[in-house]
Amino acid sequence: MYDIIVAGAGHAGCEAALAAARMGMKCLLITSDLTAIARMSCNPAIGGVAKGQITREIDALGGEMGKAIDATGIQFRMLNRSKGPAMHSPRAQADRAAYTQYMRDVVEKESNIYLLQDTVIDIITQDKECRGVVISTGRKIHSACVIIACGTFLNGLIHIGMVHYPGGRTIAEPPVYNLTENLTKRGFRAGRLKTGTPARIDKRTIDYHKVSEQPGDSEPVRFSFSTPKSPEHRRQLSCYLTNTTEETHKILEQGFDRSPLFTGKVQGVGPRYCPSIEDKIFRFRDRTSHHIFLEPEGFTTNEMYVNGLSTSLPEDIQIKALASIPGLEHAVMIRPGYAIEYDYFFPWQIHPTMETKVIANLYFAGQINGTSGYEEAAAQGIMAGINAALKISDKAPFTLKRNEAYIGVLIDDLITKETNEPYRMFTSAAEHRIILRQDNADRRLLKYGYKLGIQNEESHNRLLEKESAIRQIKETLQTTRIRPEESGTLANGPDSGMIQGSMRAASLLKRPGISLKSILECSLLLRESVESISTDTDVYEQVEIDCKYEGYMKRELLMAEKISRLEHHYIPDNFDYNTIKGLSNEGREKLIRHKPGTIGQASRILGVTPADISVLMVKIGR
Repeated sequence: MYDIIVAGAGHAGCEAALAAARMGMKCLLITSDLTAIARMSCNPAIGGVAKGQITREIDALGGEMGKAIDATGIQFRMLNRSKGPAMHSPRAQADRAAYTQYMRDVVEKESNIYLLQDTVIDIITQDKECRGVVISTGRKIHSACVIIACGTFLNGLIHIGMVHYPGGRTIAEPPVYNLTENLTKRGFRAGRLKTGTPARIDKRTIDYHKVSEQPGDSEPVRFSFSTPKSPEHRRQLSCYLTNTTEETHKILEQGFDRSPLFTGKVQGVGPRYCPSIEDKIFRFRDRTSHHIFLEPEGFTTNEMYVNGLSTSLPEDIQIKALASIPGLEHAVMIRPGYAIEYDYFFPWQIHPTMETKVIANLYFAGQINGTSGYEEAAAQGIMAGINAALKISDKAPFTLKRNEAYIGVLIDDLITKETNEPYRMFTSAAEHRIILRQDNADRRLLKYGYKLGIQNEESHNRLLEKESAIRQIKETLQTTRIRPEESGTLANGPDSGMIQGSMRAASLLKRPGISLKSILECSLLLRESVESISTDTDVYEQVEIDCKYEGYMKRELLMAEKISRLEHHYIPDNFDYNTIKGLSNEGREKLIRHKPGTIGQASRILGVTPADISVLMVKIGR
């Protein structure tokens, strides 16, 4: 008998099994294909806006995703550098094959994880408790807890034009039958969603004179706090930018009468923020062009991912459309784009621990809960693995609050808000994003990973040293004054303002256009004091952000306190949201549909952002 059985070895299943195994649980990881562990079936990339924050939080807790992308990345970029640190998000292209191999190696080296190539078709229950699983051969395998992380496999159906056939995740993988039906018989409610992927082309057939090169950062930013800083000479591959044309749109429209989306063949709801190209053309008819990003899939393959051209149109239309895009006139399509629809279970049926409300000891993680994305799946997986292990050990459950982590925001949104379309995390969904930055994930969460037994002693000691250095340097800045003759050069900085008399270094650092580096360069004594404490640039970054955004962070805490009182602010039944300027389009749409009775209810509707709530509060006089 096993402690925990994990059904599915995608990004959620791998993190669940690894977390539980590292907490001492004997785990069985069941997958239909051992060569497809943590497969990147869509874009071979990790991170991005909000997703990069989640990846670093997973790493801080002791997960593997950050280490995997650091080891197998082929291009690294920090997004939104022109904005404040709360918006900075790391993103990396991965070598698709290398990423899968890395994760399989890690899983197989974990002594508490055992692998089985098969498919789970049912669960074993007794007195409303899960006691194991039934696999396709009819064999029953018992365990104390079960985690289902089956991705898009549940009754998966792939569409290419009017052709459709069963598929689990890619064209070559079979779906999982019977599990949805067996779970609904036990009281669960299921729905249907859709996602898709674009065509892949041969990179040798691209005319690179007609596309814009997008190289990676010269100084790659690591995802894992335990990964040594990347050398500047790290080998990277460039991505490329092109765009659709009016001719492209005309060609695509010729296939609308054979589109599974427009003919009703696809019943599942697709992702709002990652629509197919035909959906974009239909919804935004005033647009004559859309960006297309050409992203390599690895060092040793000619496959190129055509990001922005996700489609389920007929294959002949896809080929013609590709040829109308600058740089792709002679592109050879390796495999067509397609849509896949699959079953999911409404996430209001789970607890914050990821355990289901209907059946005890049964946990759902990943796309089975209606989410979209590798990072969102992995976050749910690690939380499910942790809580299953804690329950078996008869210990208190582990959850994260909205003001502690993006993972906390993700899970709270899933269990409290309507999820009728694939859920994707955005920074706008986190009302405390100034605090929940990618750069401080270790300071927020590593202590939990260490206490749970997932993080090692070395990582914990490194964090303690970092915190000590940050504290000492901040104290030094508070007690050191910069003389006028030293600060003269700083006054010439952009937006720095006039500097008169001596000032505490900490106060000077709060000014726009003045950095910690520039202050240290103008004061030899201060630089020697700071460098005697630490020369780590990560420490300097934290010191600078803490000083510059101290007031904003305090205001963030006050806002959190106000939000808790929003349940007492009522919205009239006949309130007209169409008269309010400043609401996002999605926010207005959801408010009209749900008609919330209070500001508190409005704040929990999926798609209504904190900015929408601020506008609404002003309108009703709060």
